[in-house]
Amino acid sequence: MERRKLNLESISAYTDFYGLPTYHPLAAVIDLKEAKQWPNHFTVEYGLYALFLKNNAACSIRYGRRNYDYQAGTIVSFSPGQTVDVDLVEDEFQPDVIGLLFHPDLIYGTPLAEKIKDFSFFDYGELESLHLSDDERRQFLFCLNMVRQEIEHPVDNHSSALISANIQLLIEYLHRFYDRQFITRHKANSEVVANFERQLKEYLSVPQNELPGVALFAEKANLSPGYFSDLVRKETGSSPKNIITLRMIEEAKHRLATGDCDISEIAYSFGFDYPAHFTRMFKRVTGLKPTEFRAKYN
Repeated sequence: MERRKLNLESISAYTDFYGLPTYHPLAAVIDLKEAKQWPNHFTVEYGLYALFLKNNAACSIRYGRRNYDYQAGTIVSFSPGQTVDVDLVEDEFQPDVIGLLFHPDLIYGTPLAEKIKDFSFFDYGELESLHLSDDERRQFLFCLNMVRQEIEHPVDNHSSALISANIQLLIEYLHRFYDRQFITRHKANSEVVANFERQLKEYLSVPQNELPGVALFAEKANLSPGYFSDLVRKETGSSPKNIITLRMIEEAKHRLATGDCDISEIAYSFGFDYPAHFTRMFKRVTGLKPTEFRAKYN
């Protein structure tokens, strides 16, 4: 199978790839049913923000080391810096996929530039696509059409601001829809959190060579770090990083109060390279140095 490579640093790189017209140099609403050519197997290196709604095209996407199905009625999002393998069903022409692409330069100096980092779903990965209800799909298409109208309007002094504003409106709706999806997946998500807490407890119970990090437990859950962090925060009200720190402090308190291990030994067992780093973290959380806390129990 011959796999083409698409270095997506510009809008025209994408539109040329599919034989689509380019209406604006920094943004595009695309409909692959209008494409003049249809590559089936390719790798994309994203230098743009992008999101796609798939209606009924059969498609597999590989991000990092994992594959996931891109089911009908779902949205996937990508941000600059991601590399994605895309495989359409062999000989499929004019797949029913629509989407939005915009260059980071488009939003510089706009309100969206300040907020884009809050839309963490652009960095979600495997099994984390957004599944739309019929009403949500209609809202998405309405907002996407507003963006398209501005992109295809002759460029004037208002174009960039209006395109950016309409893109932000669409993304705000996607943010709302993802929040709804977290709620409707509460049962499955609560199991992810329970497994995380169990795995963290097991991790801290034996000596380790490295500090426990969010990426470690996200990988165990087969999720991207961004999605895992948002899931845990939605379920618990706290970030996984904060939970890891607090659980580490509780385990340290137990050892300090009930054992005679050297403080350096405790620090190294958690994966700290330097005991001083452990001491600073302990004091930041508890208000006491480890030696001061131990003195309370001796």
